[in-house]
Amino acid sequence: MALGEAVLLEIEDDGVARITLNQPDRRNALSAEIADGILAALDEIEDSDARCVLFEGSGGAFSAGGDIERMVEGIQNEVPADDRVRRLERSTNALIGRVVDVPVPTIALVDGPAVGAGANLAIACDVQLASENAVFGFVFRQVGLSVDAGTSYLLPRIVGENVAKELVLTGDIIDANRAKELGLVNHVYDEASFDDEVEAFVEKIVSGPPIALRHANRLVGEGLEKSLEQAMTDEATAQGIIFETDDHEEGVNAFFEDREPEYEGR
Repeated sequence: MALGEAVLLEIEDDGVARITLNQPDRRNALSAEIADGILAALDEIEDSDARCVLFEGSGGAFSAGGDIERMVEGIQNEVPADDRVRRLERSTNALIGRVVDVPVPTIALVDGPAVGAGANLAIACDVQLASENAVFGFVFRQVGLSVDAGTSYLLPRIVGENVAKELVLTGDIIDANRAKELGLVNHVYDEASFDDEVEAFVEKIVSGPPIALRHANRLVGEGLEKSLEQAMTDEATAQGIIFETDDHEEGVNAFFEDREPEYEGR
């Protein structure tokens, strides 16, 4: 399915939803067209039986970050700063917030550059899988800007405050292996085996109990903001819901019957 051609959406029979950023001539920068396309794709996914969402870029780049053409337009046309802030809030900020809130697991497939706001799109996902071709950079300073698109929230939670400051103050580009050392990605795969490794990893997600995994994903994401007592209370509440599911019964039966469970999301 094409969403204005800037974004492609495919929802596969096994519950995998694949969102492809499709402006390779602009290195999949987060243009208004791409932001709107991703938001529209997520609307479609919410009305589907998708069990996980994959984000990828076409043409050898994940995303080059902010829309430089729009920045040039803003300077040349002397667009007021307040108007540019509103554009940012309506497009990039809305996009990152929506990705963070997707209820099913989200996976960034980074097979090329992910920089600026494009790096934030990657780390806004629940899991990041990178090829050896991937590079990351929070390069806002290179265009004379501070940070946006959730950098100040997402990045220090992953790498710690001091490393986050280094990455944004220097604007350094780091390779996939360094990104893995810092915790920005979960796995780095050889380019030749990237697609096969991704397929195997995704299969682990989509073969799991969908309702239970949605709750687990949410609870872990919220855990840093809670006390231990509140976290355990919320976990117990979720388990109370899941105890009533057919998937829980199937999981228990499969365990005692020494077979692989077949979860149906009920």
